Amino acid sequence: MKLEVEPEPPIAAELFGGRIGLARRFTANLAEHGEQRGLIGPSEPPRLWSRHILNCAVLAPLLNPGRVADIGSGAGLPGIVLSIVRPDISFVLVEPMERRIAWLDEQIEELGLTNVTTLRARAEEIHLDEAFDQVTARAVSALRTLIPLTAPLVKPGGRLLLMKGSGVTRERDAAAKVIGRHRLKNVEIDSLGEGVLDEVTYLFQATVG
Repeated sequence: MKLEVEPEPPIAAELFGGRIGLARRFTANLAEHGEQRGLIGPSEPPRLWSRHILNCAVLAPLLNPGRVADIGSGAGLPGIVLSIVRPDISFVLVEPMERRIAWLDEQIEELGLTNVTTLRARAEEIHLDEAFDQVTARAVSALRTLIPLTAPLVKPGGRLLLMKGSGVTRERDAAAKVIGRHRLKNVEIDSLGEGVLDEVTYLFQATVG
């Protein structure tokens, strides 16, 4: 049976610029091997570009230069995608599952990405010599659970950029005590991809005090 994969949307070349070739290779690899390796579900290839690749790429302009940890990287969404778009940023992809780390390492090597490394660990197991400038995560867990795992990894004045679904406002309200406990400031909820993508994504971002 022929694999049905979503055609590349025209906006992809604009978002990835001169690095669109790397994005195409990564997307093709994920479409071909993702389901078999337990990285994506069987319904994902027909919407891989719009729902996943481009959905992650629209976060890239909001990142500041520095060191970024992507928590629960899984298939490389958003970590691999962001490292393609932003070669000026150093990424660490944090993932506890060995088979997913193997996948990430394979993609880093095949794509020749020199600005990204992997770390097999859970967020709560990380012991840092130096905190990160920013931490990202996509579809990992609810904010009241995710913030205590990610905020301690960020240096004072650094930022959390957590990609969420349409229920992000409810999650933020439910996490009010956690937000206060971790002294998060400049808390914002933004929608990314409006006018660009068919389906926008939502971003919880905050500065760590």
